[in-house]
Amino acid sequence: QVQLVESGGGLVQAGGSLRLSCVVSGSVCAIRDTDWYRQAPGKTRELVANSHSGGGRFSVSKDNAKNTVYLQMNSLKPEDTAVYYCNVEVRQCDYPNFIAVWGKGSLVTVSS
Repeated sequence: QVQLVESGGGLVQAGGSLRLSCVVSGSVCAIRDTDWYRQAPGKTRELVANSHSGGGRFSVSKDNAKNTVYLQMNSLKPEDTAVYYCNVEVRQCDYPNFIAVWGKGSLVTVSS
């Protein structure tokens, strides 16, 4: 049983920064890839960053010791307002395969 618990969302002014956390709980022996998505009202869910990307306003990192992954968001704009979801590839200790697990979402609101 694997569960992702998201935190760090909230209200932030334009130009500010925010860091979302995604804690992986359960019998997990490895974390491999992390994707972060967002979905704004009236729009489809889109990929915003993953563990293989870099150089943009959004970046992904992880702390294996804490079983936690992060999305760092800088220079936020009102158009970034959305519900953000983490999707993490994990390997349970009793199984050989990695599986992708979704968080339940965290609302980020950027005001002007």
